[in-house]
Amino acid sequence: MNTKEIYTKIFLKQADIAVSDLSVKEYMPLWWKNNREKKTGGLRLTDAGFDFLIEKVKLKTYEVPYSANFEFTTQVIIWLDQFIDCPYYLGTRSMHVTNEKKALELSLFSGDVRKYGIMKALKKNKKE
Repeated sequence: MNTKEIYTKIFLKQADIAVSDLSVKEYMPLWWKNNREKKTGGLRLTDAGFDFLIEKVKLKTYEVPYSANFEFTTQVIIWLDQFIDCPYYLGTRSMHVTNEKKALELSLFSGDVRKYGIMKALKKNKKE
């Protein structure tokens, strides 16, 4: 069972929706941007997924505003997909994460997720 599937089941249970293989298959593509199975990462939420967590599950999220000169690139989105290990949502002016520690890490980079991704990639390469 992958991480997205586990989160999906938890969210369904918290919203008092019957948890079954059918309900998981129904909600996973609605809530997650990346439907591929991955051991880590891939926890970016869709608009519907983020709205569900806020409105139905009442899950606390932490907003991290982007830096003033922030620019989304494909590489930034790939880095986020690899290094954010909790459900997150990318908005137009900020991102929302469901983990307080991750929000603090991102805030230390003043919302510059590009710099955050570079630092994480370098740290990962150093370990290998």
